[in-house]
Amino acid sequence: MKFTLSWLKDHLETDASLNEILEKLNMIGLEVEEVVNPAEKLGAFKIAKVLHAEQHPNADRLRVLKVDTGEGDPLQVVCGAPNARTGLVGVFAKPGDYVPGLDVTLSVGKIRDVESFGMMASERELELSDEHDGVIDLPDDAPVGMPYVEYAGLDDPVIEIGLTPNRPDCASVYGIARDLAAAGLGTLKAPKAPAFAPTGPNPIGLTLELGDNPEHCPAFGLRLVKGVKNGPSPKWLQKRLSDIGLRPINTLVDITNYMTFDQGRPLHVFDADKVHGDLVVTHYDGDGEDYAGLDGKTYALESGTVVISDDNGVESLGGILGGEQSGCTNETVNVLIESALWDPLMIARTGRKLNVVSDARYRFERGVDPNYMAEGLDAATQMVIDLCGGEATEATLAGDVPSNELVINFPFAEVKRLSGLDVSSDEIKGILSALGFVISGEGESVQVTPPSWRPDVHGKADLVEEVVRIIGLDNVPAETLPRMSPVSEKVLTVSQNRRSSARRTLATRGMDEAVTWSFISKRQAEIFDGGGKELELANPISADMSDMRPSLLPGLLTAAQRNADRGYPDVALFEVGQVFTDDTEKGQKMVVAGIRRGTASMGGAGRHWSGNSEAVNVFDAKADAEAALSAIGAPTEKLMVFTDAPSYYHPGRSGALKLGPKNTLALFGEIHPKTLEELDLEGPLVGFEVFIDAPPAPKKKATRSKGALNAADLMPVRRDFAFLVDADVPAEKLLRAARGADKNLIKDVTLFDIYEGQGVPEGQRSLAIDVMLQPVKKTLTDEDIEAVSAKIVAAVAKTTGGTLRG
Repeated sequence: MKFTLSWLKDHLETDASLNEILEKLNMIGLEVEEVVNPAEKLGAFKIAKVLHAEQHPNADRLRVLKVDTGEGDPLQVVCGAPNARTGLVGVFAKPGDYVPGLDVTLSVGKIRDVESFGMMASERELELSDEHDGVIDLPDDAPVGMPYVEYAGLDDPVIEIGLTPNRPDCASVYGIARDLAAAGLGTLKAPKAPAFAPTGPNPIGLTLELGDNPEHCPAFGLRLVKGVKNGPSPKWLQKRLSDIGLRPINTLVDITNYMTFDQGRPLHVFDADKVHGDLVVTHYDGDGEDYAGLDGKTYALESGTVVISDDNGVESLGGILGGEQSGCTNETVNVLIESALWDPLMIARTGRKLNVVSDARYRFERGVDPNYMAEGLDAATQMVIDLCGGEATEATLAGDVPSNELVINFPFAEVKRLSGLDVSSDEIKGILSALGFVISGEGESVQVTPPSWRPDVHGKADLVEEVVRIIGLDNVPAETLPRMSPVSEKVLTVSQNRRSSARRTLATRGMDEAVTWSFISKRQAEIFDGGGKELELANPISADMSDMRPSLLPGLLTAAQRNADRGYPDVALFEVGQVFTDDTEKGQKMVVAGIRRGTASMGGAGRHWSGNSEAVNVFDAKADAEAALSAIGAPTEKLMVFTDAPSYYHPGRSGALKLGPKNTLALFGEIHPKTLEELDLEGPLVGFEVFIDAPPAPKKKATRSKGALNAADLMPVRRDFAFLVDADVPAEKLLRAARGADKNLIKDVTLFDIYEGQGVPEGQRSLAIDVMLQPVKKTLTDEDIEAVSAKIVAAVAKTTGGTLRG
C-alpha cells in the first residue's frame, strides 16, 4: 500500500514530522517497507534563467548560454537542446551535482573547445518522464534560484507499508489516517458530504440472478451520470496516482483508481451509451468465450464465473476487471458508476483461475467495508460531477448489505491477563471508540461491536490486540517464565532428538541437507503411492504444487537432477521433514530420506588417478538407512530385511528394514527405471527413507549414568562356514539363523562370499559366512567350538535347508 505524505494529511490533521509518522506506523502494526523522497536525489537542482543564447562557434547544433542561477555571476553552459533560447526558464545542474537519468556526476568540461559549467536538464535526465525532446521549459514567472523540487511539489515523500491480509481496513489512505488518529498522532478529518441533487430515477435496470449462491454478490449499487466531459484528469489527481506507481488514463478511470486507494472502495465505470439493455449480475453459463479486459489482455471465461452482462453479453468480471467494449474513453458522455459487494472467496477463486491481479481484486478478496458501498457510490458521483460535470440520477440498489450482528462480551481484565499491561477501563474504552468500535454496558465487562470495516475482529483476544498495538508493544513488560521445578527437565522430545542425531550422522557420511517443498504435482504424488483426494490443496501455489507429498524422495530426486543439469552430477542429499499418507493425525509422519546420484558414494565421487569411483548401488542406500537408524537408537541388531519395498523402487534391488513383519523402520533401494522415466530423471539413483518415530521409544533410565563398561577380557574366535542352499533362499535368512544358534557366544555373523558355478549343483549356490564367537567367562576349548559349530549347522539346516559344502 503506497501513499504520499500530503495525501495522508488530506485526512489527518497533524503536526507530526515524517519520522514520527513512520515510527508510529511501525508501532501500530503497519510496517513501513520503504520511503522514497524525490527531494533527496533532486534537491540540488534549481530554477535558472537563460540571459543570452548564441550559436556555438564549432558546432551547428549546440548553443552557448549565459545562465542566471540566482547565485553570483551568470555561468556559461553549452547546450544542445532545440528549445534552448534567450529568456528560457528551466532547471539547472551545477558541477558536482548527480544527474540520476544519466547516472553521472557533473564536472567542469569542454565541449568542442568551449567550457561548460553545468547543464540545463530535461525531464528524462531528472527521471520525471521519458520526455527528452528538449530541456524543461518553465513559466516565465518561475522564481530563479528556488529548488526545483519545492517549486514543482516533488518534495512529497512516498510511503509504502506492508499490509498483512487481516488488515483490509488499512488498504486505504483514509483507513491509515484513522489508525494514526486513534494512536494519538492527530485528528481525523471528517469526509465532506456529497452535495449533488439527483435528477430522477436511473433508467438502466439492475437485477441479481445468482441462483443458489446469492452470497457471491449480496448487494449492488448503480447510478447514471449524464452529460459528462471526459479527458485528462487534473494535474493534482494525475500526480497522486503517478506518485504511487499508477498510470493516469482519463478523468473517469482515474476517479475510480483514486477512490480505491483513498477510501478502499473499488468502483467501476461503464460507458452508458455502450451498454444495451439492463445489467444482470449472474454466473456465466458458457465455456471458453473470449473476454477482452481493460488491461489489454484476452481471457477465456469458465462456466460459473460471476459476471455483469447486458444484451451484448459479458461486460465485466464481477469485482475483478472491467471489459474493453464498455470502457470509458475521452468521447464518453454518459457514464454508469458501479459500487458493489463481492464474496472474497469467489473473487480469490476467479482471480486465480484467470491469473488477474488488480487493485480491486486485492481489496475485495480481503474484505471491504460493506456499509460504505452506497456512501462510496455517492462520493464517487460527487467527484465525477466536480471534475467532469453532468447530472446524476438516483441510485439503483439491488440486494441487501449484510448487517454486522457480532457482539463481543469483553471483560477489561482480559487486557491484563493476555498482555500484562495495566490499562484503565476508561483508556480501553477510549482506544476502542477511536478505532470505531461501539461499546455498550457498564462495569468491569462491556459489550463491544466491531465496526463494519474490521472483518478480522472476532473475539476478546482481537480486542486486546487492538488495545496493545495502540498503546505500543514496547510498553508490554518483559517477564521471565517461572521455573516449574528445581531441576529442569529435558526440553527436546524423543522425536526432536532423533532428527538432530540423524542429521549429524548423514552429514558425516558426506551428504548435504536439502529443504524441498511439501507440495508436489498430482502425477508425482501418484507415482509415490499418494495422490488421494483428501491431500489435494484447496488453494495451490501452482499446478505443480497441487498435492501434499507422500514421500520426501520426489523433491530430493528433482533437486539432484537440477544439480546434474548445472554440471554437478555426483550429489548426495538428505532431508528431514513430514510426509502425508492421509489427512488424519496418524497419516502425518516424520521421515529422514536421502538419495545418492552418480558416483557419490561415501568413499568419494568422480574420477581419480588411483582409480575411478563406482556408481552408487543398493548397498550404499542400505548402509545410509542403517546408519540413520543406528543414530536414532533403533535396535539394528534385530532388524530383518524384507523385499516388499514400494513400486517406485527397483524390484530385486530394494528392501525394507523391519522389526517384525509389520513395523517398517526404513525403505531403501535403487529407484525404478520407470520412476526415473516418469520424472524425466537420469540415473543411477539410489534412495532411502527412515521413519523417525517408528522405532520404539527408549526406556526411561533411573540414572543419567551410562553404566559400567562391558568389555570382554578374552580374545574372540572366528570360524568360517560355507553352506549350499537353494538359489532362491535369501542370504539374510541364513545369517539370521546363524545368529540365533547361540546368542550368548555368537556376537557377529557376516557374509563374505557368494558362489555359483563349477562344483555347485545347478539351482543352488554357496554362501560363505564368518562367525565371531566372543567368550566371556573362560577361553573356549575345541569341544566348545565344535558344539557351537554344530548348533550353527543345525540352525541353518532347519531354517534354510542348507548343508555344509564339502
